[in-house]
Amino acid sequence: MTTLLLAGATGLVGTKALALSLADKRVTKVVAPTRRPLAPHPKLINPIVEANSLPLAADWWAVDGGLCAIGTTRAKTPSAAAYRAIDFDYPLAIARRLREGGATRFALTSSMGANARSPFRYSRIKGELEDAVAGLGFPSLTIVRPGFIGGERNEHRPVEHGLGSFLRIANPFLPSIARISPARTIASILVDAAIGSTIGSHCVTAADIAHLAPIRNS
Repeated sequence: MTTLLLAGATGLVGTKALALSLADKRVTKVVAPTRRPLAPHPKLINPIVEANSLPLAADWWAVDGGLCAIGTTRAKTPSAAAYRAIDFDYPLAIARRLREGGATRFALTSSMGANARSPFRYSRIKGELEDAVAGLGFPSLTIVRPGFIGGERNEHRPVEHGLGSFLRIANPFLPSIARISPARTIASILVDAAIGSTIGSHCVTAADIAHLAPIRNS
């Protein structure tokens, strides 16, 4: 049986990862730190925290595996410093504390095109985070690199809504790497990796997600 920590439980992927984790018979406890309370569940521990003041001495960091579904957009976070704090500093601090607490498996949501040497800030920060987390020494590390993430969001994003609508129509004609990456498929991959991925480093690409989607969403 497994205990997990889920970072980003209120986001598009995170909400689905939380539901899957709580429903999974292999999981005995899910720690999901958030800024606002989640609905109670017998398996759920829900510390209320702020990103800039993580309680690093808390005993709930001691889990078997962790998964991270944290991310933002430039539109929501126009400040470069705030953007880096959310997409790099906060996930890395969580991963580091989990490793210090003895977690042996970690699954990270990154992005297609992540590269620490990319000229594009978004891709560069994602790549820097991948490299930094890889340096923490998790025996099992899974990095998931989705393309456009599909799913119903709680906030209005007209540009993303329009792009999503176009991709859904064009989906049968697109190469697998260019298809929508369903949020539920990403969440399923993250949860399975945090519970029982094999030893070593694993990368799940947007093309992999597209191939897995019909199976994972059935």
